[in-house]
Amino acid sequence: MPYIDAKPFPFEFGIDHTALVCIDMQRDFCEPGGFADSLGNNIENIAPCIPVIAKLQAAFRKAGLPIIHTKECHKPDMSDVPLAKRNRGNPKTRIGDQGPMGRILIDGEPGSDFVAENAPIEGELVIAKPGKDTLYRTNFYEYLTTRLITHLFITGVTTDVCVQTTMRCANDRGFDCVLVEDGTESYFPEFKEVTLRALVAQGGIVGWTCKSEQVVDCLSAL
Repeated sequence: MPYIDAKPFPFEFGIDHTALVCIDMQRDFCEPGGFADSLGNNIENIAPCIPVIAKLQAAFRKAGLPIIHTKECHKPDMSDVPLAKRNRGNPKTRIGDQGPMGRILIDGEPGSDFVAENAPIEGELVIAKPGKDTLYRTNFYEYLTTRLITHLFITGVTTDVCVQTTMRCANDRGFDCVLVEDGTESYFPEFKEVTLRALVAQGGIVGWTCKSEQVVDCLSAL
């Protein structure tokens, strides 16, 4: 069985039961004028993971393994936006308001689309989710169980919010998850560091972490 020399111990996975998850690599979170920018975040801190995720996507595609893309966004009528979420952080531009890339975090608007480097290709699953957790009010769980996927390589933004929320919730449902350290970023580097440590603490209570080079090398050797 293939394995990655991960933390806190090697991550073994069945090649036919594995998928790459790319969380919220959207313009609203990664580019000027999006939701993250309206909150005053330093979006430059996100940039390093974009080419890393592109490299991982290429490796998974070459190996013929599934890739799942998520995007956090809401219906145009905003019926799935809790008031507490719309008001969070006191942003300059709230969810649903008009911004430089269309209505903020609204499905179908330019800002909710993916950055070009990490965009899905035909045949790859795209999940529009109304919250931080990819398993909340989506078909993510059904997709994984139907295809007998048990092991997830997780990437995306941000480490301390949607990424770790998805990883924790997937772990609760029985999936083995490894977070690719250089394939995820936060607007706050110290939050990323603490999150990585927390996930693997207590003998990997939530899961594993590894480097992208280890993943690419492993897949290339199969």
